[in-house]
Amino acid sequence: MHFIRSRTMVPLAALSLLLAPLSAGAVIEWVPIGDPGNDSDPQPAGSFGSVDYEYSISKFEITNAEYAIFLNAKAASDPLGLYSTSMESHPHGGIVRVGTPGNYSYTVKDGFANKPVMFVTFFDALRFANWLENGEGNGSTETGAYTLLGATATPSNGSTVERNPDAEVVLPNQDEWFKAAYYDGVLDVYYDYPTGTDDVPTCSSPTDLPNRASCGDSAIRGVTEVGAYTGSPSPYGTFDQGGNVAEWNEDIINSLSGTRAFRGGGWTGLTTPLRASGAGQVDPSVASEARGFRLALLAVPEPDAVALGIAALASLGLLVRLQGRSNHA
Repeated sequence: MHFIRSRTMVPLAALSLLLAPLSAGAVIEWVPIGDPGNDSDPQPAGSFGSVDYEYSISKFEITNAEYAIFLNAKAASDPLGLYSTSMESHPHGGIVRVGTPGNYSYTVKDGFANKPVMFVTFFDALRFANWLENGEGNGSTETGAYTLLGATATPSNGSTVERNPDAEVVLPNQDEWFKAAYYDGVLDVYYDYPTGTDDVPTCSSPTDLPNRASCGDSAIRGVTEVGAYTGSPSPYGTFDQGGNVAEWNEDIINSLSGTRAFRGGGWTGLTTPLRASGAGQVDPSVASEARGFRLALLAVPEPDAVALGIAALASLGLLVRLQGRSNHA
C-alpha cells in the first residue's frame, strides 16, 4: 500500500486504523486525529494544539526493530551517521552493528525489538520520514518530506529546514503532537497529561491500570516496550506520549541556534515533563538515551485502498505485530 499523494482527506472517523507496511514485515499503525479547527490550549510558552486539518499520527514511538530495517536499507556505509554506537554500548540501546564500512548490517538486541529507538538525532528522524515518503528500500533520505543539503550528518541547512509543501510522512510539529496527546475531541477539552486526565500519572512498571507511565528511572530501570501501559492511552488512542522517550518535534525554537522542540518526557525523568506545559528544546544534532520520535501522516488513503492494503498484508501474513505488539493495543 502506497501513500496517496492527494491532499484531499477522507473522513477519519470511518478509518479506525491505518497501516503502513515496512519491508521485512514491520507495520506502523496510524491513529486518525480528527476535529479540525479546534481551539488552541494556552500554555506558558504559547498556545498549542489548534490544527485546522485532519491527519494521523503513529500509535507508538518508532521502535528499534523499525529503525533497524531503515539502517539495513540505507546505512551499509553510513556516511550520514544514522547509527550511533551508543545504540549498542548503552545498556538501554537496542541495535548492534557488525561488519565494515560498505558492508555494515544491523540486528536488534534480544528483548529490544519493541522498545523505542533512542540515540537518534533530529536529522535521523527527518531522514527516516523521507525514506518512508520515498517508498522505503533504496528511497532517498535527503529529499521528500524534507530537503536536506550537504550530504553530511548535520545538513548544511539544518538550522532552517522545514517540511516541504507536498510532504505526507513527517515529524509532527508541536501543534500536531500536542493535539494528539492532550486534546479530547469528544468533550472539546485539553488535559494536563497525555493519559486523558489532569491527575499526575504514576511512574510504574508496565500495567493495564489507568494513568501510569514509563518515567522515574527508579521505578522501571529503563525503557519499556511501546504500548505496554495498556490502560493509559491518550484520548485519541496513542501510547507513550508521556514517558518512555521524549520525542522530537519539528518546530524551530531558537532561530539563531537552530534548537528544535521535543515533548513528552522520558524514562529517566519524573512527571513534570509529561505535562502539556513540559516542552523542551535542544541542539538537533544531539542524540540522547531518553529521546526518540514518532511520525505523522498528512495524507490519508482512500477507504478502498486501506481495505486492499489490509487484505494484502493479511494474505502475506504481515499483519502480525512484531514480538507481542498485538498484546499492547
